[in-house]
Amino acid sequence: MQSLRIDYIRDFVAITFSGFAVDLDAEETNVMPRNFLLDYSEELAAKCEALCKSIKGNSNAVFQLRKSSSSVFANITEAQYPQSLPDMLSKFKIARKEYVETESWMKMLLNAGVIDEQTFKTLRNLCGRIRRMLTASCATIEKRINNK
Repeated sequence: MQSLRIDYIRDFVAITFSGFAVDLDAEETNVMPRNFLLDYSEELAAKCEALCKSIKGNSNAVFQLRKSSSSVFANITEAQYPQSLPDMLSKFKIARKEYVETESWMKMLLNAGVIDEQTFKTLRNLCGRIRRMLTASCATIEKRINNK
């Protein structure tokens, strides 16, 4: 069973997605929920890095794709340990801007014939997952900030 859970821990928002079964007969269950947002952003950065390494030549677009995709991952990682809710919101908003840039560079590489349509669609779908999670996270954090 998959679920989305939003917890308020002290002054921070913890958003977790779980898709695992727990054995209720086990004496001790120490299952940490999986952070899909962090996982997907790491996957995007790793796939873009591998793609950039596979592209021959020294292109500005390749450099920018590598930079923007790794920035998505870096900002989401930093948001895991924020100084405050506004800090977390800022990191998520920066990550959202960077994923838009990542998609733009991928589209440009597709249109230039550097990457194939299947590679583009795979990465774009991953970006879409990240975008939806970031948008939901930002809305939740903004509500939390406004309710204080």
